[in-house]
Amino acid sequence: MRLATYQTRKTCILYDAERLCDAQGSPRIAPEHFEPDHWRTRGAVLGEAPGRGSSVFIDPADLSTDNAWVLRPYLRGGMAAKVSRKHYLWTGLERTRAFREMRLLAELYLQKLPVPRPVGACITRTQLAWTGALITVRIPQARTLADRVMESSADTALLERVGSVIRRFHEVGLDHVDLNARNLLIDAKDNVWLIDLDRCRLRSPGRWQSANLARLGRSLARFDRASDMVMADIQLGYRNLPSTP
Repeated sequence: MRLATYQTRKTCILYDAERLCDAQGSPRIAPEHFEPDHWRTRGAVLGEAPGRGSSVFIDPADLSTDNAWVLRPYLRGGMAAKVSRKHYLWTGLERTRAFREMRLLAELYLQKLPVPRPVGACITRTQLAWTGALITVRIPQARTLADRVMESSADTALLERVGSVIRRFHEVGLDHVDLNARNLLIDAKDNVWLIDLDRCRLRSPGRWQSANLARLGRSLARFDRASDMVMADIQLGYRNLPSTP
């Protein structure tokens, strides 16, 4: 993977040049590709991701051989959304949440950690604010840990694998500030993936590691009455040596 930037008067795109450049080295991705309506008008929207904001699954057949991409615009929640749902204060290109998440994903992906392959991040600047979106490769046939727990199909071996994967991320210093049961995906082969790294960062070991696990425990409590037993299995996997890729 090799990241490159493509800039117009109002926008800047950070993208995977290894996959998205033509034979002349020009980018094949443009600002309109980060707009959900662009794909809707072409009938290329495959679905949406419930519970994860406004993420849409798209068919990038004209740009890539990937089966599907996930397009996620950056949107505010809580009280901040009452001021502006999609505008963020401009403090510099590399400090935007979109570029930071894109670079973090690329770094973890290159370390062969189970995160979606990043495709691109696009920033549009308007005076003192910015809007943006991120595209990643969709993990095929993946379901959330929450879904697996609610249907009682998450056995001890899978839950221990979840804990072991979280430990692998902690070993490299990833503080996932929203570690919850919907940001852990399980594919058809029961491989565990971590998604939605917005506002996450790499840090030295500290209390944040236990805080991540505590947040996951609170999340699981909303989906399963036996969440204490679920977390016990996850904690057991976490205490073991990190699993190999």
